[in-house]
Formats: sequence, C-alpha cells, structure tokens
Amino acid sequence: MPQLGESVTEGTISKWLVKPGDKVNKYDPIAEVMTDKVNAEVPSSYTGVIKELIANEDETIEVGGVICTIEVEGGASQPTAVKKETPASETVQQEEVRDDGEKKRYSPAVLRLAGEHNIDLAAVKGTGRGGRITRKDIQAIIESGNIPKGVSEDTKIETTEQQQVVKEETVSAPTAVNTVQTTAQPNISAAPGDIEIPVSGVRKAIAANMVKSKHEAPHAWTMVEVDVTNLVNYRNSIKGEFKQKEGLNITFLPFFIKAVVEALKEFPQLNSMWAGDKIIQKKDINISIAVATDDALYVPVIKHADEKSIKGIAREINDLAGKVRNKAISNNDMQGGTFTVNNTGSFGSILSTPIINYPQAAILSVESIVKRPVVMDNDAIAIRHMVNLCLSLDHRVLDGLVCGRFLATVKEKLETISKDNTQLY
Repeated sequence: MPQLGESVTEGTISKWLVKPGDKVNKYDPIAEVMTDKVNAEVPSSYTGVIKELIANEDETIEVGGVICTIEVEGGASQPTAVKKETPASETVQQEEVRDDGEKKRYSPAVLRLAGEHNIDLAAVKGTGRGGRITRKDIQAIIESGNIPKGVSEDTKIETTEQQQVVKEETVSAPTAVNTVQTTAQPNISAAPGDIEIPVSGVRKAIAANMVKSKHEAPHAWTMVEVDVTNLVNYRNSIKGEFKQKEGLNITFLPFFIKAVVEALKEFPQLNSMWAGDKIIQKKDINISIAVATDDALYVPVIKHADEKSIKGIAREINDLAGKVRNKAISNNDMQGGTFTVNNTGSFGSILSTPIINYPQAAILSVESIVKRPVVMDNDAIAIRHMVNLCLSLDHRVLDGLVCGRFLATVKEKLETISKDNTQLY
C-alpha cells in the first residue's frame, strides 16, 4: 500500500483492476484505492504477471502492507510494497518500542470515527503494526455494538496533537473528539425478507465527507427565485444550431454556471475555505458539479471556469459526465474544486437544502425550471419560467449580507440573458 499523502496511514482497496494471471507492465494501474484524502489508482511497481491478490476489495491496508504479489520477469516473486527484512530479535524489540509510540498515534480516519461514536481509544486493542489502531478496528467495534465509552487523558492529548496536523494538511477546522456528543449506532439486524446491501468504498467516502461537513461546518441556507423566461427562449432558439455545429446538446446548466462564475469574481468571499485560524480565499475559480450514477454520486471539477465561455463550460460538463458514466473519471478530475453547483432540477426538484462540499464554503442548487403565474411590475399577471436557486453556506466563513448580494447578482445576470448581450463563444 503506497503513501498517498502526508499523514495517510492506510488505504482501502475499492476495486481491483487486475486478476491473478494478468500480465502487467511497470506503472500500469492495478487497483483503485480510497483514503481520507484522495481516491487514486495504484500503479504496478514491476513488469510481470499477477500471482496473488492478497487484499480483498473494501479491505483497509496499512501503508507499506502487501496488497498483491507479482511474478517478475526472470521468475522472482515480488510484493507490490517492499519491506525491509529485519531479524526476529530486532522485530520484537521494535514492536516493544512501537507499543508506546505508534499505538497512541491515530490516523485522521480513526479519530473521526472515534469522535462520531464516542469511542475511548485507550480501551481499543489495535491489530495494526506495533499495536496501532486502524480504521478497520474501529469499524469492527461499531458493527459489534460493544463500544467503550469516554475518552482517556492520553487520547485527549493525542487527539489535540493530531488535530493540529489535520488542520494544517487539509485546511479544515479541528473538531476535538472529547467534545463530540453522539449516540452509538443501534445494533440493527436484518429481518426475514429484508435486503442487505454492502456499502461500497465510494459510498463510504461520500458518507464520511457528508458527516464531516455537517459536524464541522455550521450550515445556513437562503434562496432566491429567478425569472429565466429570456434564458429559456434564447436557449430554445439556438439549441438546434448548437447541436449541429458542436456535436453536443446545450443545456441550461452552462448558463447558470457562467452566471455563478461571474458573480464569484465580484464576491470572491464565496470562493473560500475555512482553515481553522484563517480563511483562505482561492485565486482560481474551479466549479465542482454533481454527476450521479445508479449507485454513487461523483463531483468532478471544471478547472479555471472563469476562463471558459458558455460553449467551453458546456463541453467540459459533457466530457466530465461522460467520464463518470464510462467509469473513466480520474483522481485529478475530482480535485481542486472551490465552489459547487448542483443541478437538482434535472430530476424535478423545486427546493432543496444541499450539504456543503467540504471544505468549500458554499454550494448552490439549481432547481427545476417551472411555469408559474407571476405578478409583473405593471401589476399584470403573466405566465413566466421561474427557477429557485438554493444556497447553503458555511456560517464561519460567510454571512447573510454577502450571500444575499451574491445571489442577487446571479439573479440579475440570468434575467438579462438575451441574444444581444450573451456570448456563447
């Protein structure tokens, strides 16, 4: 198991890309691995034939642990993670030293799970190297329902030290484990006729990030309604020609993203992240978009969206969505987002309260465009195309005033779209 980031101590095999007997070249991807920080493909360290897959899918392995063996050219068998061989007597001495050191250093994943379920780490016996507690140990305790309560002084001290590391490396606010008040999950068992659905690695990652967002970011919510009649008429007038010329459909989403990007330039506070003792206002505007599959939700990123035209944004959306649905999305495609636009209107929603894509400061949901009777400025009633824009914000970073002005700017830009003042290219 390779080191996929500073402070990362373990990784979960979410999917094997090879099987025993397959021939691989050096640097060919052999597995997809998920950690607290990234999802990445693990490349082969050798050219040869896969001999044995030691780790199972959804199994968590410590960094340096062997996940498979490869028979290299020449007949020798090599593990993908090479370990320095030590005499047995040295191993015993090393483990005795580690027992007081490594066992009391906890990974961010262990700290988070222990905090969520109020687990006393001092009462947990680790199965990792040198008695280290792994995420797998904590998950086993949670599933058993036999949870040791309270937090020892050693755990409190170590937690504080670890939180400082997490804060520096993930630009997120620390949450002290001993202040998290949660209730242990009930011991739920399936009744006859119930269907048990295993939790995939992707679903675990989604769950962990959503829980972290709700625990750490104080969510506030606001909404505006926008008259997009001009946008609807303009898009309908160009969609046929655009499809013929560009080879892809022009949807409403690129227009909304363009308006959001232009508003972010005027209100860069919303393009920010909380970093504990400071707020980091990002220079680049990278828009995360939600793309759903039948069993998971992916959030690829449109990099440097402020440098792209509506046509460029439309092509980027099309390309990223295609990668997700063809299972060709890469880790690089999913990193670097600074603000999220969620198109919940695509499945008919008219109102939602989205969870912030942590550690970003805000997320905007574009709801379904619907026809409604509207009272106009001259008191006449007309049928107009209306849409709700719903904004969730991290109240540590943002206040209602700046968010209200941001939404008002987005609204103004959308309502003034027309053939005369809107550039597609």
